Amino acid sequence: QVQLVESGGGLVQAGDSLRLSCAASGRTFSSYLMGWFRQAPGKEREFVASISRNGDPYYVDSVKGRFTISRDKAKNMVYLQMNSLKPEDTAVYSCAARRWGDYAVAYSDYNYWGQGTQVTVSS
Repeated sequence: QVQLVESGGGLVQAGDSLRLSCAASGRTFSSYLMGWFRQAPGKEREFVASISRNGDPYYVDSVKGRFTISRDKAKNMVYLQMNSLKPEDTAVYSCAARRWGDYAVAYSDYNYWGQGTQVTVSS
């Protein structure tokens, strides 16, 4: 069983930065594919980024060059550094874990989910 707890969300202005953190429990965390998703009000959940067990990142086009996903296996942590934030980045951001594989973008591909953290970007 894996438990995921996100933190770091908040209210910022356009152009600002935020770093989201995801604390994971479980001894096999280092082998999991980790991902970040977001869901804005009235919209479907959207894949944002993932990082494989080997550290290979993958991003949705809309955040490339602005967001960076990373992981610290020793601390069982995954991070999402978000720079140059835009109002359209406003959403609840959730961390997710998948037991195997190096790449997955569908919500249903992941096995564990956190509760999410709110990110609000004002214009």
